[in-house]
Amino acid sequence: MLISEAFAQAASGTQPEPNLMSFLPLIGILVIFYFLLIRPQSKRAKEQKLMREGLQKGDEIIISGGELGRVISVGENYITIEIAPNVEIVVLKAGVQTLLPKGTLKSIDTGKSSKALKNNKPQKASDTQESSDEGTNVSPASESQKESSNKN
Repeated sequence: MLISEAFAQAASGTQPEPNLMSFLPLIGILVIFYFLLIRPQSKRAKEQKLMREGLQKGDEIIISGGELGRVISVGENYITIEIAPNVEIVVLKAGVQTLLPKGTLKSIDTGKSSKALKNNKPQKASDTQESSDEGTNVSPASESQKESSNKN
């Protein structure tokens, strides 16, 4: 015979029952997931909820769309924010992403000077040349329309 009797008898034995040692890797993975994923996420959600409940008039915020603004009024589920002078929008409280420190909106560099825009001063000399060139270019279709309107 090719297989000895002792070896064949051992192979036909029952499987060992699962014990705590066989579940240890699964328990370890669950503990790692709890400390690395679940716990920090629930802590962050709790902080967000407290921040949204604590919003008050005058706070500077960023909403989930990326708009920055100052809180004008706070309701139960909605807030009104001013995103530009005389421009107010109503958003859900759940849309508030970040509470900014006071004075942040004034110190942000947007790339364009609001003073230059208010004084109607062009920022570049090339901008004024482009706008004057655009006014002088007239298409043939518009010339024919002008001629027909002049005839009437």
